[in-house]
Amino acid sequence: MVEQHTPRSLIVTFYGAYGRSFEGPVPVSALVRLLGAAGVDAPSVRSSVSRLKRRGFLLPQRAADGSAGYALSAEARQLLDDGDRRIYGQRGADPAGEWLLAVFSVPEQERHKRHLLRSRLARLGFGAVAPGVWIAPAHLYEETGHTLDRLHLTAYVELFRGGHLGFAPTADAVARWWDLTSLAKQHEEFLDLHEPVLRALQSGPAPTAEEAYRGYLLALDTWRRLPYADPGLPRELLPADWPGDRAAAVFTELHARLREPGAAFVEP
Repeated sequence: MVEQHTPRSLIVTFYGAYGRSFEGPVPVSALVRLLGAAGVDAPSVRSSVSRLKRRGFLLPQRAADGSAGYALSAEARQLLDDGDRRIYGQRGADPAGEWLLAVFSVPEQERHKRHLLRSRLARLGFGAVAPGVWIAPAHLYEETGHTLDRLHLTAYVELFRGGHLGFAPTADAVARWWDLTSLAKQHEEFLDLHEPVLRALQSGPAPTAEEAYRGYLLALDTWRRLPYADPGLPRELLPADWPGDRAAAVFTELHARLREPGAAFVEP
């Protein structure tokens, strides 16, 4: 199910879309103005920023004008850089024979780390083959390594790259490893929300800078979760009517039409 926009999610999306282009920290006043344009009130912005600070995503620093502001931590920048490859990269680019296998074993006395490991692999888009054996398209290797290293989990995991040699057809195995019905539904929900927006842009007047900014932020906030739920599985292994192709095309055109016009609203 496509998640609803939350203040914290929109702040993360803002930093991914526009915040990295600021020279220095983003002033709190700018965050309040820019998130306000997306329907987030000032108290919600401030409380969400505080939570992101506690998580180590944002660092409090003085902005160029001397006012209070927030910069991305090094880990947050790495997270967003990895996300760029997911969000804007070519879908289903790996050949069907290339897979990344994560095999892990965690001692019982550290089972909380087992839960963390499973949840992070799932969030990266891995499918479960068997207990302690998870699989993903091979192009996720670098991001997986960054994530496991950041969480200090590399001691429990071995990564392998290789092919599926049997015994079920690979397409049948993929349908066991991932819930394709649920993934298709998420793509369809994205289309229900944002395809009408694109049609309006195609047939109507050009949006104002604020309208472009708001439309792009909301579309990106919805879309950016999908390349994690659906990690870019090889197209030839998916159903013929797979809606992910159309969802990716809609987001790509929204990005092309809205991101740069929206940047004019972001500029102080």
